[in-house]
Amino acid sequence: MRASLVRRIKVIDELENTIEIKMWQLPKATKDKPHGYKYSLVYVVGGKRIIGYDNAERKGDHRHIRETTEPYRFTSLKKLASDFYRDIERFKRGEL
Repeated sequence: MRASLVRRIKVIDELENTIEIKMWQLPKATKDKPHGYKYSLVYVVGGKRIIGYDNAERKGDHRHIRETTEPYRFTSLKKLASDFYRDIERFKRGEL
């Protein structure tokens, strides 16, 4: 059984930057995805990823802020999206 698409969004914001969200529910939890979800959320400015949240194979849940990568504590898809949009707003205010 394949993963089921939960959400896919790609929009251009008011600053002409790209927001892309992809979330899938896996048929079963795995060692590197114990919550049972695969995801990729990215904010691209001028063709460069500025903010990203993902759980790429064997890397676990993590986020990218500019050139820095750090662990991310996944609790739910709703919280994931909220944290991602919060970071976008922080970037727009010059806080990131």
